[in-house]
Amino acid sequence: MAKSGDDYLNKRSKQIEQKKRIFSYISALSFLFGGVSFIKQVWEKPQQAAVKSAETELKKQIKGYELVLQREPNNQLALEKLSIIRLKSGDNQGAIALMEKLVKLHPDKQDYQIVLADVKKKTGN
Repeated sequence: MAKSGDDYLNKRSKQIEQKKRIFSYISALSFLFGGVSFIKQVWEKPQQAAVKSAETELKKQIKGYELVLQREPNNQLALEKLSIIRLKSGDNQGAIALMEKLVKLHPDKQDYQIVLADVKKKTGN
């Protein structure tokens, strides 16, 4: 009887060890797949964050220059920078209006006239 009891205990301990190994493999695989998923998310997030950050920064700059122009409608630097931002963002009409104001305020500056003529030529105005 002692022998069959020992056989049972050996058999049972082997089953338990086998279950522990299977559980360990499953845990390792889960950890591996979770790690890959996490790395993928971390890799994609900075790219999305960079785009959103650039858009946010651009909006802040636009808002800042517009506030300056509300207080000082003839501020040369704010008119210049805002017209450049509008050109880069595709708002050609808004940029042209600002550049026309610059040309009117500073008729002696040839570069304003050249840029204005170039933008009008490209947009067909």
